[in-house]
Amino acid sequence: MIDENRVEAGALSATGVPAEVALAEVRQLRGADRPTHGGRLFAYVYDPAVPGLDELAAAAHRESAHVNGLDPTAFPSLLAMENALVAAAGRVLGAGPGSTAPDVVGSVTSGGTESLILAVKTARDAHPEIAEPRIVVPSSAHAAFAKAAHYLRVALDVVPVSPQTLRPDPAAMAAAIRPETVLVACSAPSYAHGVIDPVAQIAAAAADAGVRCHVDACFGGWTLPYLRRLGEPVPPFDFAVPGVTSISVDLHKYAYAPKGVSVLLHRDATLRAPQYFAYADWPGYTMINPVIASTRSGGPIAAAYATVRHLGDDGYLRLAGVTRDAVAGLADAVRAVDGLRLMAEPESTVVCFTATEDGPDLFVLVDELTARGWHTQPQLSYAGLPASVHLTVTAAVAPRVAEFGPDLAEAVAAAQAAGPVALPPELTALATSLTPDALTPELVAGLAAGLGMGGETDGAPLPERMAVVNTLLDAAPPALRERLLVEFVGLLQRPTW
Repeated sequence: MIDENRVEAGALSATGVPAEVALAEVRQLRGADRPTHGGRLFAYVYDPAVPGLDELAAAAHRESAHVNGLDPTAFPSLLAMENALVAAAGRVLGAGPGSTAPDVVGSVTSGGTESLILAVKTARDAHPEIAEPRIVVPSSAHAAFAKAAHYLRVALDVVPVSPQTLRPDPAAMAAAIRPETVLVACSAPSYAHGVIDPVAQIAAAAADAGVRCHVDACFGGWTLPYLRRLGEPVPPFDFAVPGVTSISVDLHKYAYAPKGVSVLLHRDATLRAPQYFAYADWPGYTMINPVIASTRSGGPIAAAYATVRHLGDDGYLRLAGVTRDAVAGLADAVRAVDGLRLMAEPESTVVCFTATEDGPDLFVLVDELTARGWHTQPQLSYAGLPASVHLTVTAAVAPRVAEFGPDLAEAVAAAQAAGPVALPPELTALATSLTPDALTPELVAGLAAGLGMGGETDGAPLPERMAVVNTLLDAAPPALRERLLVEFVGLLQRPTW
């Protein structure tokens, strides 16, 4: 029987602990994380290596952490900061007074996924007469579009990308548009490979069909304009392109704000109108939300506002230049190693490479890089595209570029010496023949144990090296990959009683 007067479970202690003890526990837990600073983590975090910026953002966050974005009339400070961030994003992306898109409006969201869900929701709700709405995306589009389609019950029409260019054919995108299509999307750039889709042609095709066109610039929207100003040949992708009706850009990426802050922009207020949700048919307050969340902490918005104000246009131009040079250095390091090749010549802030036919096992290589302190992102093979390694490059990487080349060569040599991962035959058979519906808890537990996910290591049941796990996932078709990952992550997300 549980003694209700004596609770002790997870974070809930029986009597409470001193503040310094709770903070020490957080710091101890953080010790198991990947390093968020120092230029050795090539995914998930964005570090400009600007002294004092973390402290500024934390102070601004603290000032507004308890401000609630639910009611802008109660907290006008948050409304003012949000409008200022929307204006800044619009200006960076070719909008505002004197431009061809002077009436751009927008909203601050919690991240790129929310921005994309809202872009799809807005396009869907603009056409209530369409019973079964559809959206058209390239296969390289961010998975958040698939998430939006799933959540919103919108059909997803996926257009393959060229194995050579990693971009969709504009004619194929145009051909995929149907009478039920409410949105066509493209990327600037695609996250996986860092290449910019042919936005102008795709937007023109959408406009000819009377369909909205969203540009997912969550990843590159804050850097591509600055790279263009530095002389890089960035193709048109923003509101200067006719037919582009909305753009998303994440401020917690290359605007270097803390997570999570994104901006969703629409060419005008009429296009944005279906984004809102309002409800008055209940006895409580009338709900009116521009985004998915109702209650929103002002902390992230204030932190983003302070960050953008502090760095300024000249600061972002400088950081873009530093990042561009780091990208060039990393790409040179890849070119210098036998057995590797670039998936595409870098044109944004991504370096993506794969192995040649006689090259190393990429998943073993990723583990070897991790062992040397470099945390990269492995990407599984897909529809004729080989497995690859993704590097998100930030300004903090620049001082580390000279170290990366020798470590990469050494890691490749070690991976070649180790040889490719050899899955046990029974695992290979399961990966190639099993259907998602056939997975049972017992089978999942057996797979996890066979992959080294059964024991506790620093509080998380993960193997020290992930090559075997990635090899199994790579051998499985996408539907089975999804189910396996759901099950494996479910094993990790357990309460600590």
